[in-house]
Order: sequence, then structure tokens, then C-alpha cells
Amino acid sequence: MDGGQNFRIDPDRLWDSLMDMAKIGPGIAGGNNRQTLTDEDAEGRAIFQTWCEAAGMTMGLDTMGNMFATREGTDPDALPVYMGSHLDTQPTGGKYDGVLGVLGGLEVIRTLNDLDIKTKHPIVIANWTNEEGTRFAPAMLSSGVFAGKHTEDWAYDRVDAEGKKFGDELRRIGWVGDEEVGARKMHAMFELHIEQGPILEAEGKDVGVVTHGQGLRWIECTVTGKESHTGSTPMAMRKNAGRGLALVTELVHEIAMKNQPNAVGAIGHIDVYPNSRNIIPGKVVFTVDMRTHLLDKLNGMVDEFMAKAPKLCEEIGVEFDCHIVGQFDPPAFDEACVKAVRDAAVELGYTHMDIVSGAGHDACWINDVAPTAMIMCPCVDGLSHNEAEEISKEWAQAGTDVLLHAVLNTAEIVG
Repeated sequence: MDGGQNFRIDPDRLWDSLMDMAKIGPGIAGGNNRQTLTDEDAEGRAIFQTWCEAAGMTMGLDTMGNMFATREGTDPDALPVYMGSHLDTQPTGGKYDGVLGVLGGLEVIRTLNDLDIKTKHPIVIANWTNEEGTRFAPAMLSSGVFAGKHTEDWAYDRVDAEGKKFGDELRRIGWVGDEEVGARKMHAMFELHIEQGPILEAEGKDVGVVTHGQGLRWIECTVTGKESHTGSTPMAMRKNAGRGLALVTELVHEIAMKNQPNAVGAIGHIDVYPNSRNIIPGKVVFTVDMRTHLLDKLNGMVDEFMAKAPKLCEEIGVEFDCHIVGQFDPPAFDEACVKAVRDAAVELGYTHMDIVSGAGHDACWINDVAPTAMIMCPCVDGLSHNEAEEISKEWAQAGTDVLLHAVLNTAEIVG
């Protein structure tokens, strides 16, 4: 894009679109419950398609239900530049997680139409199916199939808590397309998303330039002791699996703290057996979640955990066993795409900083098959996956303005 051009999106129109989408699948406390492949998801998809077609775009749909709205470019042989994120939410989700990236993309197209700007490359908005993974695990399921991380048959067989299959529910709501998943080729992809963390707000920055995503390891652990009476078993004779959990919890925190910055670790899911108030736990099963953006650091954290946790448990007379149940390596986003985001923020005068995404996103999978980058805007108190999730109209505008310029720089203005 020629230097000095100061194109801006219409923040009121973008905000109105966000609020209109939020009316579909309202939550009970001001947010949204528009879980994937529900009737509410189908309704959100339908209105998004209507808006895209009104903006002169054509809609494509693949066999995983991924939606692709295309604005044609002037060169029929040029690969498209993609934008987008997801419209599905958590059961108690906010109005912006994922949705900002999809409707921000739509606002980019509307702005290009307003300004009568043509691009060499086509521009596509993607709505990826089942990013949240709250109903059908794992998260980022359909972008994972697109990127070759999962097979479509495996994805279709994922079941929800009621035993309903992903493939059956996709057919039920009528959003199975005929495009082969992953057949589309991309020139680049940009994903706009709320930060889902407190850093940008705390630092007073308008925009986060995402350089990396975090890799993760989920380690399922079992500490085995001996069930016995809490009142009559002498302290020196106890084999308390709960104490093993406590020691391992501290170990996880210690490892994460000494690998700062951008390293985290915690224990989330915990099952205690027999879980009775007057029985010393005989077994505890729990999952450790470790994340950082550097592969060597991540592997080092896991190696240290695997070496030290068994010894801690052995010292108190309990047994420790573990295995990795989930993992992906940290993505480093494309340098040219990251530069396009950073240059756009500079050009527009927005305060910005480099940031590592603490959560997984569709862009993390697409990064394996196409040059990709992410843009983040602040969210209040870093709160997300919560109906109280909030952003400002100004933050939404800044992120979408940067998206507009990064896409235009990549898609190449004609004329």
C-alpha cells in the first residue's frame, strides 16, 4: 500500500455487527452460549452468510463446515489472502472471543467496498468450525483437519457429553459443504483476536503484534498411596496421595517461574479417590498443563518435571506415574506477515508491542500450511471464556484498522 494512506474502518458499523451477532445464542449473564453445531450456531452462520453476500462476496463451504466468503481480486491466478477466526462460543462465553476476528474481517471488506478499492489477490473471510472444542474435543478441530493434523473421519466421530457425533450434528444443522477440506491454497492468513490476557491493557497498548503461539504439553499423572482412616492412622505411617499432589503442584509452579518470561504451568483437572472426608486419599489423578513459546524451553520444562516428580513422591512413600495426553509444538508466525502487522500499527500511529499468544487459535494450525500472523486487541482485566468478557469500541477499531492495512499490504492494491 502506498505510504501515507490513512484508511480506517467504520467503528460504529463494526460494533453494531458485534452486538447483532450477540443477540444470537444469548447467555444468562450478558454473554453468549452459541456452542458449535447447535441451532444457535446455525443461526449465527446464516446471518453471517447474509451479511457477506450483501457485501458482494460468494460463500464456499467445505465438508467440515468451514465457511469461506470470497471477495474477488483482479488476478484470477493470485492466491487469496485470508482473514478470520470463529463464531462458536463457550457455554458461558463472551461476545468477542473469535467473533471479533470474523466480523472484523467483514468490516474490512465493507470498508474496501466503501472506498472502491480493488486488490490483486482475492480476500477471503474464514469462519472455522469448532474452534472452542467445548462441545467436541479437541479445540481447533476443523482448522486441524484443514492443516492435516486430524483426519476427517476421526473428527466426524468426536462425541459430545450426550454421545452425539460431530458429523451427525453438522449434517443435522445443514452446514456440510462439498469442498474437500484443505484443498484451498492461501497466499497468507491474518487472524484478529482479543488477547484473552491482561498484558496489553496493563501496558497501555492498543495492539498486540503476535510473534509466536505457545506450545503445550498436557501430562496426565497418577499418584498412588494407600487409603486409610484420617483419624486413626498415625502421621508417620500414612501413604497420602493427596500430599503427593501438593508437592507436585509446587514443583509445577517452581518450574514455570524459573523459566520466565512467557512460560506457564498449572494443574487443572483433579480426581481424588475415594474422595471421602474421613479417608486419606489412596489415589489422585490430575493433569499438568505446561506452555511456552520456545520448543527447547518447553521440552526442558517437561524433562525437569519428569525427573523430579517421581523422586518427590518416593520420598513420602507414594508412587508416581505419568504420560503425555496432549501436545503441540509452539508456532513461530511468518516473519513477513508479522512485519505487515507491525508496519500497519506504526503507519496508523497505534501503540503496540510484540506478544506471545497464551491460548491456542486456528492460526496456530494454519501457520503450518500458509504464511500466517495474528493481531490482538486488549480485553478488560484479561477476562475471557466468561460472559463478563469486555472490550472497548476503540480497541476493536484499532485491531481492525491494523487488520485492514496488513491485508491490503499483502493483497496489493490495484490502481
